[in-house]
Amino acid sequence: MRVRGVGSLTDRITALRARLGADVFQKVAGDEGPGRRERIHNAPGPRWFAEDRPIRRVHGDASMFVGGLRALLLQSLHPLAMAGVAGHSGYRGDPWGRLARTSYFLAATTFGPDAEARAVIERIRSVHSRVRGRAPDGRAYSAGDPHLLEWVHIAEIDSFLRAHQRYGSRPLDQAGRDGYVADTARVARELGVPDPPRTEAALADRIAAYRPELAGTPQARSTARFLLLNPPLAIAARAPYALLAAAAVELLPWWARTPLRLPYLPVVEHTLVRAGGQVVTHGIRWVMAA
Repeated sequence: MRVRGVGSLTDRITALRARLGADVFQKVAGDEGPGRRERIHNAPGPRWFAEDRPIRRVHGDASMFVGGLRALLLQSLHPLAMAGVAGHSGYRGDPWGRLARTSYFLAATTFGPDAEARAVIERIRSVHSRVRGRAPDGRAYSAGDPHLLEWVHIAEIDSFLRAHQRYGSRPLDQAGRDGYVADTARVARELGVPDPPRTEAALADRIAAYRPELAGTPQARSTARFLLLNPPLAIAARAPYALLAAAAVELLPWWARTPLRLPYLPVVEHTLVRAGGQVVTHGIRWVMAA
């Protein structure tokens, strides 16, 4: 027996949840998302990572939304990597297309069959071979440069891991964190990084080694303003996005904030920002589960 009004309210909540989940998925995965999801999760064949591997736990969690924003901010601090993004990625003209390509790469290599993972890796390496030019300071860059590839990789996995430890549904212990870094090293080697770090401590050391090369260029600061203040979103989506953005900034180390001219407000960040990050990641996790 159903109490009058309760069933209809439940139905409306269920429908709203499904619609919001579909909207988020479309933004993240693009128009090709359903077909790619079918191939990645349902196609037969061996996978690179077993179901119990840490990379699957991290990359399948809503905390990736916070980690992805942090990764873009951190990656922008390398002037040559930033020049390549500014000159070739089209992130301003087609930010959702770039997000869809990135999410496809992560999903295919983490969850997909070997053939799907290798196909997306080959496409990326082909694109990288054509991305080259000169940064505003006159230095030449190439997206296929192993040194730049490693910076992009370590900035990304450091961001994903830190976001997961703060906002993930099941944070990893030390063995799990080392396992995650080791898992991602497999993908990095396939992309052309010769010796990626394999433990959390080695990851921290490698990031520290890059710090003398990092700088807050005008391109980097412009990218930060675009990502944090001017995202191409509907009005209704701006409030939850602002919570994600604040959570991403809060996870950045102090040495990354100063060159990007990002504020540091410890009392607010340790209370309101972290609470907001929990709320928005819980919300994304709830709607995506539908």
